Amino acid sequence: MRISDDSATRNARAVVRNLQENGFVAYFAGGCVRDWLLHRNARDIDIATNATPDVVEELFSVSRRIGKSFGVVQVEEGDSRFEVVTFRSEEGTTDGRHPDRVTFSGPEEDANRRDFTVNGLFYDPEKDQVIDHVGGRADLKEKLIRTIGDPDLRLAEDYLRLLRAVRFSSVLEFSLHPDTRAAIRRNANGIQKISIERIEQELSRILIESPRAGKALHLMMDVGLLQQILPEVAAMREQEQPPQFHPEGDVFTHTMMMLDMMENPNLTLAYSILFHDIAKPVTAATTIEPDGSERIRFNRHANIGAEMTTSILERLRLSRSQVEDVAHCVSNHMKFMDVPRMKQSTLRRLVGGQRFEDELELHRIDCLCSHGDISNYTFLKKFAAEMPPKEVLPERWISGRDIMALGVPEGPQVGQWLKIAYDAQLERAAGSREELLEWLPKRMSQGLPTNGSTLGWV
Repeated sequence: MRISDDSATRNARAVVRNLQENGFVAYFAGGCVRDWLLHRNARDIDIATNATPDVVEELFSVSRRIGKSFGVVQVEEGDSRFEVVTFRSEEGTTDGRHPDRVTFSGPEEDANRRDFTVNGLFYDPEKDQVIDHVGGRADLKEKLIRTIGDPDLRLAEDYLRLLRAVRFSSVLEFSLHPDTRAAIRRNANGIQKISIERIEQELSRILIESPRAGKALHLMMDVGLLQQILPEVAAMREQEQPPQFHPEGDVFTHTMMMLDMMENPNLTLAYSILFHDIAKPVTAATTIEPDGSERIRFNRHANIGAEMTTSILERLRLSRSQVEDVAHCVSNHMKFMDVPRMKQSTLRRLVGGQRFEDELELHRIDCLCSHGDISNYTFLKKFAAEMPPKEVLPERWISGRDIMALGVPEGPQVGQWLKIAYDAQLERAAGSREELLEWLPKRMSQGLPTNGSTLGWV
């Protein structure tokens, strides 16, 4: 088997060699072996051994116990860190998350306590030998995700495995074995026993690592997990849309198509796509049009969707900045239809925004997965390309002190006049700071717009 030859892998080999030279069995274990057999890059290298944690600590000068009850020791070799795990077997799982009893064992017992056959493989780097006690190599060849042993018992040992099965299936583009799929469906409500932080980690990885994230969520729906984790997303299924704008079908179909179309996604884009139409089921209303025809409308679904997005992402415990970024994209996604009619100042604020790239990609994919018209996307790409980055949102010529020097008392009106002044600068109503200071008093003589808007002032 051809494995990586980078410094981390060489350091991992040195760890195994140290253990073996001292008379112990030691292998690379789990996901790294699976990935190398699939000719993929391994994320991490874990090492399994029959040496007890105390012995591992004695053999490595820099080490620390990180899982006392599970026999896990983190060791340093060169500039790398590795988890060295003592072979173990597990019994019972009262809480559906942790084993009731752990005992140290041999490699075959250790392999049989792991989750899926493709993750139960060992590799001896000194002998260049794969050790397979669970049929993992055959399932890799057949592109199957199958639990080791009884699927109901194996999933009940840690219900996060319900979601991990979907992730492995989606990321590796494997099928779920029929028995494993049926067991996930039977045990889907067990995911409620898992902490939301662990669920979010798996869900986020599914969204950004799957070649087709929409297909992954279809699978989550099929086995009953989506309804447990994101019932708001599951509610999008069978929510009809106007066929003249959405010939592709219901809201769920549209959203999953968009997720499948992502290229090199990040979390902001992925969650923005997932939630951009989240409020359509709760805002759907059939209206009678002037010509007497009926049409489904979703009034204020972007604003209400941003509120729902904030609630869902806070429930998933994402960071405050991540929540705000995604909610912003959801809230603004309908504004892109107004691009041809936007003022220069509005366009420049849009293009200069810190979330613009994600917003623009959301808009592009949204159009391609519905009516197909990407003229506004093309317009914005051209506008952004022709506007040097430093000129999109230049430094303000006017400060709050300048506004107060013109007679505006300290308070909210200062901010409103600053907005008007900056819009004038962006619209090129004045060509310099001096011209803007001459322009402002004339506008101030007319008073502020009653609705607080600057529209019509520039």
